[in-house]
Amino acid sequence: MKTRFFKNIALFGGLAASLLVSSCTGDLDRTPFIEVTSATVYNDPAAYKQAAAKLYAGLALTGQEGPAGKPDLGGIDEGFSSYLRQYWQLQELPTDEAVIAWGDAGLPEMNTMQWSSNNPFVRGLYNRIFYQIAACNEYIREASDAKLSSRGITGTNLTDVKYLRTEARFLRALSYWHALDMFGGNVPFVTEADAIGSTLPKQTNASALFTYIETELKAIEPEMMDARKNEYARADKAAVWMLLAKLYLNAEAAGVGAKYADAATYAKKVIDAGYTLESKYTNLFRTDNNNSKEVVFPVAFDGVHTKTWGGMTFLVHAPVGGSMSASSFGIDGGWGGLRTTKAFVSLFADPSGKTDTRAMFYTDGQKLEIEDLTQFSNGYAISKWKNISSTGAQGSDIVHPDTDFPMFRLADAYLIYAEAATRGAGDRTLALQYVNALRTRAYGNANGNITAAQLTADFILDERARELYWEGSRRTDLIRFNKYTSATYVWPWKGGVKDGKSVSDYLKFYPIPSTDLTANPNLKQNTGY
Repeated sequence: MKTRFFKNIALFGGLAASLLVSSCTGDLDRTPFIEVTSATVYNDPAAYKQAAAKLYAGLALTGQEGPAGKPDLGGIDEGFSSYLRQYWQLQELPTDEAVIAWGDAGLPEMNTMQWSSNNPFVRGLYNRIFYQIAACNEYIREASDAKLSSRGITGTNLTDVKYLRTEARFLRALSYWHALDMFGGNVPFVTEADAIGSTLPKQTNASALFTYIETELKAIEPEMMDARKNEYARADKAAVWMLLAKLYLNAEAAGVGAKYADAATYAKKVIDAGYTLESKYTNLFRTDNNNSKEVVFPVAFDGVHTKTWGGMTFLVHAPVGGSMSASSFGIDGGWGGLRTTKAFVSLFADPSGKTDTRAMFYTDGQKLEIEDLTQFSNGYAISKWKNISSTGAQGSDIVHPDTDFPMFRLADAYLIYAEAATRGAGDRTLALQYVNALRTRAYGNANGNITAAQLTADFILDERARELYWEGSRRTDLIRFNKYTSATYVWPWKGGVKDGKSVSDYLKFYPIPSTDLTANPNLKQNTGY
């Protein structure tokens, strides 16, 4: 079963909550729910795998009970506090790909790019990122060579724990990359070398954080399991390569100089690692996508064992409303929240009438124009995510989906390589083959294929939208192409007006939450806030 790695993690959630060092002091409003100590827990070799499961589950779940109860973080609705849910919202809602109808305090501002340092959704992701980093730090401390030796961990157990320790370092690097991308790298920085609670964390910067992530990923690469050899939903060498490729692809936007040749190099490592494109695009977003050989690194969900009001429960329920049949999505009902804009719909327009099967728009009863953001009927709905298998079978639970979130997949590696080639790095002939492989899948034949002359950077931006929409990359992509804040590309309600307008460049990065600035005098706010 795909979820066996994530069972029985409640005890270790309590341990993590009791041992973590926050980004500052008390800003995460955590409460330790279970009285346990590392000395009593880690004497059992099996505990290391269960504790590592909590680290992976930190990307998906929200507390020690599912779907709610004993939350990891206080001060926010537990369902809202999900790492994946908040990451997705901050990557998609301020773009052309998604709008949301709900009026929860701070949420409408995500659609109109009018957030402040007091926004609870910005704070929710920030706190989740640093909770995850602190949990990884604690695990790495407890799995040090010295502590493993003192506890008599030897043989196969020792080998297994060392792999898990390296994976914890990967997960920490992943969260630090999110901090770099979302907050411009001007964030508190702590590792396992920092004593818990001894001093307030110092603030780092984009250049230093970029170098740390790069150095850390290269250090752990040889220590990770080989690509496609690890247990499902655990990271391996290919996950490291993919994160490096994404780090390098966005290096120029992060202010540390262009590194597109490096992006191409690591994308090619993923491409050559034995992954294959899923034959049918929609199968990537169904309950049995754990069988796909295209997915490089997923966030795993299971309707029985990983219940949450965030994650895939949110991504499957929130886009269903109006006249849409909830049962056709394998769920008990829709939440009537998420739709898309006409600007995104227009990316699929083809004068020749050819059909791109990736265009999964639901239009019955839906208006293309968004006159009112709060009305679900305004804006086309999207039917990408379902709690249904590739063969049409309903998931194991009609509330909480079995569908996994493909955080990294082969198609993204193809497009990273292709973009690098359009920017002067990589083989353009090979890049064209990769892009046309995706378009052949999308159109069912070669009718949608492009020529070498059509392979431009702007085409790749649009193709990334068509291939990867609602997978949490659009904000980052638009920033890289200088179309996120500028007037060169606007969409409905960008900047708070119906037709869209340019916004200030400082909005490329989110603010450091005011709560953390108050708690830690070492921190300074991002420019513009």
